[in-house]
Amino acid sequence: MADNQLQHISSQTQHANAAPRKTSDHLQQFGMQPQQTNAQSQHSGNQRHTSTPCHISGQIVRLWAYAGIIIVVAIIVALFAIILSQGASCISWDFITQTPGGDELGSEGGIAPAIIGSLWLTGCALVLGGIPALVCALYLTFYCRHDRIASCLHVLLNGLAGTPSIIFGLFSYSFIVQGLGIGRSVFAAGSALALMIFPFIEIRIEKAFQEIPHNLIASSYALGCSRLYVLRTICIPCSIGDIVAAFVLGGCYAMGATAPLMFTGGVAFAPAPQSLTDPVMALPLHLYLLVAQGDSMTQAYGTAFVLMIIILIGNALVAYVAYRRKKQWNNS
Repeated sequence: MADNQLQHISSQTQHANAAPRKTSDHLQQFGMQPQQTNAQSQHSGNQRHTSTPCHISGQIVRLWAYAGIIIVVAIIVALFAIILSQGASCISWDFITQTPGGDELGSEGGIAPAIIGSLWLTGCALVLGGIPALVCALYLTFYCRHDRIASCLHVLLNGLAGTPSIIFGLFSYSFIVQGLGIGRSVFAAGSALALMIFPFIEIRIEKAFQEIPHNLIASSYALGCSRLYVLRTICIPCSIGDIVAAFVLGGCYAMGATAPLMFTGGVAFAPAPQSLTDPVMALPLHLYLLVAQGDSMTQAYGTAFVLMIIILIGNALVAYVAYRRKKQWNNS
């Protein structure tokens, strides 16, 4: 009995498998094509898709992106190569560590006071401008509950970001150098640079805070955590890589500025500063004076190369810190 049932099921299966083949044969006899299977239709659809205008435009955009990357890298390499080739003859350990000398600026000695002065100015600008920028970003992201106040502050920040840097130098000259009677000093020049980099740092930190998942913050509040505790344990650790990146990029931005230093603290000859009230040499101002003088172009190219290397190291540090913090946050 069981053998008869198995034979019956086997015959039905064979008839069911043969039915589609018979149907296909009948359709071909009458000049009709049988329907394709899902895999065949999907494959033919993919073949048709490769020749669509969307695919062609995607290839064009991809080639455009690759060409843009190659052009940017080529410009950067050419820039470094040209500056290094023009100033390689004067770049040495003595050029980096000695003070300038000679009757004309750049004719003898090195740029050590300018390097130290640029570091002093950058540190002063980050303290005076970076910390208030961090506080402002925290307030606008987590504490400000009035849209009108937030809109007014954003308008002021955008206006401050679009102000020419020499305006900050004139303000610092009139208010600090002359008004307070401090004179040309690291503090006056650092204050001008702090005003310049304040919106630069604030906008980047605020954007980093806004990218924190809202569900994570809302869940912390739902568990009864205070706002200060959430900021200290979640928001700031989550964004610390972006905060450090904003500070370092702001410092690089301040280190390359020349106009704010002309009236506030930069001078042609000065030893390394010992306090915030001393006048100071700076790499961008020293470079500007060498180019304006026109007699020490080799030293000018050497100074430009040193400045570019310092800024490149700062950007590499930003990339490294951001990568490490992102990796640590993803693993935690």
